[in-house]
Amino acid sequence: MSIGSDLDVGVLRKFDRPGPRYTSYPPAPLFSDRFTSVDFLAEVERTNQDGGKDLSLYLHFPFCAKLCYFCGCNMKVSNDRATIAMYNDYIKREIGNLHPRINPSRRVTQMHWGGGTPSHLNPDEIRDVGMYLLDKFTFAEDCEASIEIDPRNLTRDHMKAFKEIGFNRMSMGVQDFNQQVQEAINREQSEEITREALEWAREFGFRSINIDLIYGLPFQRVDTFMDSVERVIDMSPDRIAVFNYAHVPWLKKHQEIIKSETLPDIDERLRILQSTITRLTEAGYQYIGMDHFAKVDDELAVAQREGTLYRNFQGYSTKAGCDLYAFGLSAISQFEDIYCQNEKSFDEYYAAVEAGRPPVKVGYRMTADDKVRRDVIMDLMCNLEINIPKIDKMHGIDFSKYFADVLSGLDIFVQEGLLEVDESKISVKGDGKLVLRNIAMVFDAYLEKMIKDKPIFSRTV
Repeated sequence: MSIGSDLDVGVLRKFDRPGPRYTSYPPAPLFSDRFTSVDFLAEVERTNQDGGKDLSLYLHFPFCAKLCYFCGCNMKVSNDRATIAMYNDYIKREIGNLHPRINPSRRVTQMHWGGGTPSHLNPDEIRDVGMYLLDKFTFAEDCEASIEIDPRNLTRDHMKAFKEIGFNRMSMGVQDFNQQVQEAINREQSEEITREALEWAREFGFRSINIDLIYGLPFQRVDTFMDSVERVIDMSPDRIAVFNYAHVPWLKKHQEIIKSETLPDIDERLRILQSTITRLTEAGYQYIGMDHFAKVDDELAVAQREGTLYRNFQGYSTKAGCDLYAFGLSAISQFEDIYCQNEKSFDEYYAAVEAGRPPVKVGYRMTADDKVRRDVIMDLMCNLEINIPKIDKMHGIDFSKYFADVLSGLDIFVQEGLLEVDESKISVKGDGKLVLRNIAMVFDAYLEKMIKDKPIFSRTV
């Protein structure tokens, strides 16, 4: 059965419930202020004693020119160039404070700038921060360097600046080209400026270009959304992400501007998803899983077929096994044993950097059980199967005994033809790719407590 073509809306409706996106396990709501900057520095010291793993760098630039009403990111609307310049200085100071503790032999093999809108920096600011990084770190020749851009107010010199400091991949939000939808979400973006941004990226040799779409936004219908899909296919990006809008006004107050009655109901959302998957796969894109599609010769698709795909806070990646050092407001670092998130308040972030200490807000140290479940969930999310002998060997466990109390939770997926289970592996089948989060939730030891405490997750379908 081809993914999406025979999608049973009634079946998928059963699984439409709140759940984590599993960019980490345990999920970020488990992070605690009991984990401090002292704990973080101890882990930095321990992991830098004898060389260490390759590095992944993430920089968070929180500023945007306008508020998109659907946004769930940690961002701030500001067009005050002095405010933005001050933040850039502080992020460099944060990097400078920590850099002497990082073993100089370690190479950067992955870098990502997110936000907010990194392209809200002007070209000279981009070059300034980028050259600072190039001076501090050794970048691998095949470094996977990705930038998030907004084509509104983008110039050719922005793209030139990003290329000059090493970026070779670009991700760009479109969401929907329909005018009524754009007005409802306060993001008006023409097809013309979108195409122009792609042309600049290709002119400067960017190796991979991603476009984001969002379904579930106000006033969307199957026919209007498919018009946007056709326009994106015609642009021929290397990757396409199709996200389900997370309407969480209890977490993001500005989303209250979007009235619930304007949102498509679950059946319409699922029909939009079904039509999108069918059309993208017909157009030659491989459905990676979750929200992601890639051309069959793209590195992401190749990595999945070869079983080397990886997932972290930056999404799917071909660079596994790095220590992720994250800088800037609310940025999340990730090592083998710990997660660590920076302060979310500008005042507290600036105060910590001024004092010369890591601006740690919360963090988490993984237990042995966490690591088992993390590897099970990531195997599922990346490779669409759980290789049971591999998990047993990695952790010295007997999978069937270790998870004896939860394996019955997989039965409903098997009964619906979404999963196949035998002694050696648990494999996703057919439209099971659409409910990867739900399958992963079976192995989550903390899920019920998190959901019981307060509503914190978006819906899974």
